Amino acid sequence: MRHTGELMSEDGNDRLFSRALFLGAFTVGYNVVEGVVSMALGINDETLALFGFGVDSFIEVLSGIGICVMITRIRNRPRSDRTPLEVHALRITGSAFYLLAAGLAAATAINIIGGHTPDTTFWGVIIALASIAVMLWLMTAKKRTGKLLQSDAIIADANCTRMCVYMSVVLLLSSLIYEFTGFAFADSIGALGLAIFSVSEGRESFLKAAGKACSCTGNKCE
Repeated sequence: MRHTGELMSEDGNDRLFSRALFLGAFTVGYNVVEGVVSMALGINDETLALFGFGVDSFIEVLSGIGICVMITRIRNRPRSDRTPLEVHALRITGSAFYLLAAGLAAATAINIIGGHTPDTTFWGVIIALASIAVMLWLMTAKKRTGKLLQSDAIIADANCTRMCVYMSVVLLLSSLIYEFTGFAFADSIGALGLAIFSVSEGRESFLKAAGKACSCTGNKCE
């Protein structure tokens, strides 16, 4: 017969795993909305950085779904290895990030050569500010939950959310520079910055799929 303390501990862990799943599901939902809005406004305002940011959000949706699957697995089988589905999903996500980086790099070159500039980057500023606030909250909440559960995998996910913050900062800076100075290449440089971070995220996904150390934490991925 289990002691009352053990039962309370199990109930506590169950609540923490439920919180982790909620944070994962919220990440997916937020990125869907952010992706739709960013791509639509990016096309309307002809801003490559905002459009690319929207595409990245949809790739983050794939990653977020994989995180939810991982949390469910760890909850049910704490010491289990990644399933073939998780590994396959990570490789698809990594490939998508690489394709995004290549597309943004090519579009940036075309924009610079053609001298294309956006109509406005106002919405890039607004979306970037909202994303920074939400991602910082998610990063903090995920890290706190992961530490309470003593789960390196959940803590690693929290640390990797920092990359989303960096990408939001790139969008914010490029949008602000163009909006207030009219610097012709600001949007293109911002898109190139997103491409560089996309390469990093793609590499991270393939490292996780191979079970190697995660660059965002230095810990072994579960």
